[in-house]
Amino acid sequence: MASTVDTPAGATPWLLASPALLLFVGLLLVPLALTAMLSFNTFDSAKGVLETHTWKNYLEVFSDGYYHEIFLRTAGLALAVTALSILFGVPETIILARMKSPWRSLFLVVILGPLLISVVVRTLGWAILLGNNGLINNALAAFGIVDEPIKLLFTMTGVAIALTHVLIPFMVVSVWAALQKLDPQVENAGLSLGASPLTVFRRVILPQILPGILSGAIIVFALAASAFASPAIIGGRRLKVVATAAYDEFLSTLNWPLGASIAILLLIANVVIILGCNRLVERRFRQVFEG
Repeated sequence: MASTVDTPAGATPWLLASPALLLFVGLLLVPLALTAMLSFNTFDSAKGVLETHTWKNYLEVFSDGYYHEIFLRTAGLALAVTALSILFGVPETIILARMKSPWRSLFLVVILGPLLISVVVRTLGWAILLGNNGLINNALAAFGIVDEPIKLLFTMTGVAIALTHVLIPFMVVSVWAALQKLDPQVENAGLSLGASPLTVFRRVILPQILPGILSGAIIVFALAASAFASPAIIGGRRLKVVATAAYDEFLSTLNWPLGASIAILLLIANVVIILGCNRLVERRFRQVFEG
């Protein structure tokens, strides 16, 4: 008879998750750890990366107003994209949820379609649309809204528009998941008791989909803050964000330790914001489902 080896019940989940855990450690944690170690190395323009270690790279980022401006610009861009995604994504999802088949499935594919296309291809398309002779300026001029082209390319406005188009599907998916748990009879009850549609939305619908909105906002903010392709193509070389600044340090000046320190600071800022918002989401979930 073949002998069997009994494993402790508590070890079974770890054994089942070990392949994915090893992949996660090897492809994410190890590179991040190496990047963090690199950020403390000394750099010499003549000799390159040295084996000595220093805090100079982080001190340079914290003390230089140039990097302050880049981080503030990145934060403002991420907040603007998050606000636009909420402004357009939430009503869009509510309308979508009230559609009947097959229109609901059709428009859901249209909304999520950008996720099926390379971000570089999408951004290049927006670069054509936002140009001085692009479709948007030509349409505005044809309707007599503007007399001369509006500068959208190589501006933060253009970057925000392109990133909103890229990231709004993540907001739609998050709010869609929350709407699926919403009982339509509760909304009908509010209307039958004399409440206006606006009051029903504010007092009934919004509190229940708020966890989905907050979850989508976390995802959109994190992706917008770390975006590279859209700011690099639409914003150009002069309008830098944190991701493009780190890229330039790695490949233009070859100052890898400084580029690594910028990347690590971006990661830390993202993690702090995400953890703070996550606690807010969990608290809201408890208020909704326990109260």
